[in-house]
Amino acid sequence: MTSKSSVAVVGPGAIGGTVAAWLSHSRGVAEVTVCARTPFQGLVIELPDGGRVEATPRVITAPGQVTGPVDWVVVATKAYDAADAAQWLSPLVGDRTHVAVFQNGVEHVERFSPFVEARRILPVIVDIPAERSAPGRIQQRREGTVVVPAGDAGEAFAALFADSVIAASATGDFTTAAWTKLALNCAGAVNALTGLPGGVVRADGMAELMRGMVRECVQVGRAVGADLGDHLPDWVVERAMTSPADSVNSLLADRLAGRRMEWDARNGVIARLGRVHAIPTPLNAMAATVLSAIERG
Repeated sequence: MTSKSSVAVVGPGAIGGTVAAWLSHSRGVAEVTVCARTPFQGLVIELPDGGRVEATPRVITAPGQVTGPVDWVVVATKAYDAADAAQWLSPLVGDRTHVAVFQNGVEHVERFSPFVEARRILPVIVDIPAERSAPGRIQQRREGTVVVPAGDAGEAFAALFADSVIAASATGDFTTAAWTKLALNCAGAVNALTGLPGGVVRADGMAELMRGMVRECVQVGRAVGADLGDHLPDWVVERAMTSPADSVNSLLADRLAGRRMEWDARNGVIARLGRVHAIPTPLNAMAATVLSAIERG
């Protein structure tokens, strides 16, 4: 009989909270601990079909409250919060622990290799449209997906989601998968720049602006080894067109709340790697520059 896994989720925001709730109901998980800044009473996830998932994982608010290593640490903080998230790793990581990094961008391993051995890091591409209204209260907009690199660790982690609506899978070409997600994310800067939700894509010129940002991402991604098709700009725009007009992506949510934004992980990385490979990226560079200035202001 296969033993059950223990899981700690660092960062119970929209994504982390949703993942923690579903894993709490997984037959492959013995216990879920949520590592949070402030305490809360349970998780309630409102589902797209009108149903809900509720869970009561153990919630702790300081690394000193950790009772020992776990099998899996799920890091679901913002990309810029790697150093803060790493404070939890020392008491949570043991000889058999893997760290699954649920973050935007394409630099999962690079962000956490200063804090934990690279061989323990499992980069994760997550696409779970969800919004948090209060601590522990989350609206899941669509069922969502989780993609990990192929291999023993990735396949074991994906199996933990077998009892959820989140489709988890392993891929032999993680680089392409990560850059495909980045193509989607980079275009989301349009919402943060305008301060408007998903329906802004229908405004004059917005769809073509998004296509241009994605074209830059495709060119840079190909330069680093991703197999990206010419269809991606249209795919991203079509997805935006068919999303709820009132949907708020995480970049816009952070701007509206006056929080730091992940402009570097979503747009800055394209501009940075574009310079390395001598590929012009004026649109993504502009987005990163303007959002950086808004954040400072």
